[in-house]
Amino acid sequence: MSEVKQATEIVVTEKAQAEIKRIMAENKVPETYGLRVGVKGGGCSGLTYTLGFDAEPNEGDTVIQTDTMKLFVDGKSLFYLSGTELDFSDGLNGKGFVFNNPNAAKTCGCGESFGV
Repeated sequence: MSEVKQATEIVVTEKAQAEIKRIMAENKVPETYGLRVGVKGGGCSGLTYTLGFDAEPNEGDTVIQTDTMKLFVDGKSLFYLSGTELDFSDGLNGKGFVFNNPNAAKTCGCGESFGV
């Protein structure tokens, strides 16, 4: 059974939540779906961030409830993402989601991969 926690492990800013809701509406993703946040091996720094939508959590996932959505995070990813803030930027440096991860010892220039 999944564990439900308050948004203490990963914080999603209001700007990111608004963008996620916009993407869900644009792609007709049901509001009952959750945002899957994770990491996988790859990228120039060793690990890359992943985002996607799932109808339900997988076995062993931690479910984090924010004000407007649920996050699904597997145990391995939560280890690397604990304390991370997920934000959205549409500034001069480009448009996209930004992971402010205190566990990242190094990051690549594009900000999409990190190492610990």
